Amino acid sequence: MALDLKEKGNAALAMGNYEQAILDYTQAIALDPNNHVLYSNRSAAYAKQGNYQNALEDAEKTLSIKPDWPKGYSRKGTALSFLGRKDDAAKAYEEGLKFDPSNQQLLDGLKEVKQTPQSPFGSNMFPAEAFLKLAQDPRTKDLINDQQFMSLLMECQRDPQKLIMNMQDPRISAALSVMMGINLMGDDDKMDTEPSPPPPQKQKREPTPPPPEKSEDESLTEEQKEAKKEKDLGNEEYKKKNFESALAHYNKAIELEPTNMTFYNNVAAVYFEQKEYKKCIEQCEKAVEVGRENRADFKLIAKAFSRIGNAYKKLEDYKSARTYFQKSMSEHRTPEVKTIISELEKKIKEEDRKAYIDPVKAEEAKEKGNEFFNKGQFADAVKFYSEAILRNPDEPKYYSNRAACYTKLAAFDLGLKDCEKCVELDPKFLKGWIRKGKILQGMQQSSKALSAYQKALEIDSSNTEALEGYRSCSIAANSDPEEMRKRAMADPEVQDIIRDPAMRLILEQMQNDPKALSDHLKNPEIASKIQKLIESGLIAIR
Repeated sequence: MALDLKEKGNAALAMGNYEQAILDYTQAIALDPNNHVLYSNRSAAYAKQGNYQNALEDAEKTLSIKPDWPKGYSRKGTALSFLGRKDDAAKAYEEGLKFDPSNQQLLDGLKEVKQTPQSPFGSNMFPAEAFLKLAQDPRTKDLINDQQFMSLLMECQRDPQKLIMNMQDPRISAALSVMMGINLMGDDDKMDTEPSPPPPQKQKREPTPPPPEKSEDESLTEEQKEAKKEKDLGNEEYKKKNFESALAHYNKAIELEPTNMTFYNNVAAVYFEQKEYKKCIEQCEKAVEVGRENRADFKLIAKAFSRIGNAYKKLEDYKSARTYFQKSMSEHRTPEVKTIISELEKKIKEEDRKAYIDPVKAEEAKEKGNEFFNKGQFADAVKFYSEAILRNPDEPKYYSNRAACYTKLAAFDLGLKDCEKCVELDPKFLKGWIRKGKILQGMQQSSKALSAYQKALEIDSSNTEALEGYRSCSIAANSDPEEMRKRAMADPEVQDIIRDPAMRLILEQMQNDPKALSDHLKNPEIASKIQKLIESGLIAIR
């Protein structure tokens, strides 16, 4: 059970639903409180949510359970780094490297905190209450839902140099104004003062022409320029569906600039078109690896994950496809990918349903259900008949048996539903019609019960149960016709028929001219409505 909750938490985390992930991990911890992985995963979820103090507490709990686990130190270092405690973060990474000196995650974390100076704003530049101010202030409340901006803000908290570089961004200025209570928004909010005399007019000068902008290519190295040319040539060949030629150009681009994940994505696109789906997946995984190493745009990484998902979808491995689309969503959320995940969920559910079908096990479950039924343990019998239905949903007798249990438990509405499913699967299933009649009798719907027994007698005119049921329903209908009419008039379907002006005219015609009945019965819709009125006891035909 704890493992299932952990998997649910992992899926929620991949989807960016951090609150749900934290809830799932918390429930798993309640079931397995000594599992260090659960605390580690919840620490990651808290960190993603921006709750770094809780992330630190969970990381420390992880290490108290398993002190030699490198990932626990990585979690602790990450939380401390975001809290602005760079020296403590460095110590955590160094402690973890004692257990695994080649751990790349710990090495990268240590390198980053040592290169990043301590924040001039203090050890915790943006405390939790500052984010609360951001969410409550009308000028900045929408920024909280902007994932790209929040990522930028987190980067600024970790590296103050980035804050300085992004001070021209009006969103950053607005956020700092609110979070830190300082005015960075210009002079719009200055107090009114006495008007000062106008400054003396200066001699107008001709505006200095702006310096010519550098083109994108001018900032590239010679190798990067050559790689770009190869990529462009590859794109031209790709559009012409000359895939082998496109591959040659893309691979040449990779040789020239191996740190650009776009070229790997392009190679994967060619393999996808060639229906080489496994090669496509391998290439995308390589693209993600290169992208991570070189801090590529998260949208490019999301694109690579989506292509892996599409490749698995083509291979009809829907569970793997769902996993990679969820990874794509964790990098960059789009409505298109969300729709694809919903479609995959339906396919997986249907696959699981079909995989569960096993007629042999269905019969075994039915026999156990029969044993409990014969003992009078009807609730237990329902469980086994339900299992039989899951194992073989197209067998009518299982629905009939479960309907018998529901009747014994006085759950007539559920029993009626099972009977209707039973006769839908097999309209000639005698016992299904008889059970339906008995349930309708129990529900005091004698006219409908009469129709059910009539159907049973059409299948076997000598069946004792059907004959007895038909006779008792007929007596009930004739013993108190007024009560029967009252029940009929409470039926919404009967009410609609009676209110229909056309039907009222037809009924009047039938009363004055009995021969008109045969003409009206030729119309299936009118015949159905007349039959309903006969069953309800409101009219009789002699």
